[in-house]
Amino acid sequence: MAKYQSFQTMIDNQMMIPKQLLTDYQKLGMGERELLLLLQLHRFRAEGNLFPTPEEIAQYLSVSSQECSRILRSLIQKQLLQIEQQQNEQQVLTECYSLEPLWDKLFSYTPRRREESQEFNENIFPLFEQEFGRPLSPFEIENINIWLDEEQQSPALIKAALREAVLMSKLNFKYIDRILREWKRKGVHTVEQAREQGKQFRQGGNNSSRKKEEENKQKKRDVSLYYNWLEEDS
Repeated sequence: MAKYQSFQTMIDNQMMIPKQLLTDYQKLGMGERELLLLLQLHRFRAEGNLFPTPEEIAQYLSVSSQECSRILRSLIQKQLLQIEQQQNEQQVLTECYSLEPLWDKLFSYTPRRREESQEFNENIFPLFEQEFGRPLSPFEIENINIWLDEEQQSPALIKAALREAVLMSKLNFKYIDRILREWKRKGVHTVEQAREQGKQFRQGGNNSSRKKEEENKQKKRDVSLYYNWLEEDS
């Protein structure tokens, strides 16, 4: 009886892993460390921990928590992992890791999709990190992936919006998101159209500033005349 219970405990502690993940992970652009980290996330999820910290993950790997953070960013950049929000029993929003992108790519993999994914990673994410002067956070990477996947923004337009933010000295994701939404509202689909919109906006801002300065000068002249008139009349 005790031996049966021991076997049952072993069976209950099993974790289902798709065989295709072990045979095709390299085709998805993953290395062994990324694979092991994903497996640990899969285990954490099965145990009820949907958003383990890099420190918690590192306890079960032969890498540091800093390296875990880097691997997590890499997996999100490759669109094999994403961060989602969900409500708990107390109706409080919490974050969790989702492996849905991994399963989606694993079971509907095509070479073209891999090439497109690599193009995004090689061009967009390093460009953002270069302009921001630091590595992107997982949330920022997820934001870019939302622009690409959910909002169907082209990589070229995202780069153009980043350029506009740099030119306006407003380098933050909220401002870039506002630019992309405004372009989408106005039907901007090409980089040339985006540049023209940005040029018009900057020129409009400069004209507005000049007009304001002229109005202020005019007010000052009017005030001086008013006081001169008072002095002459006294």
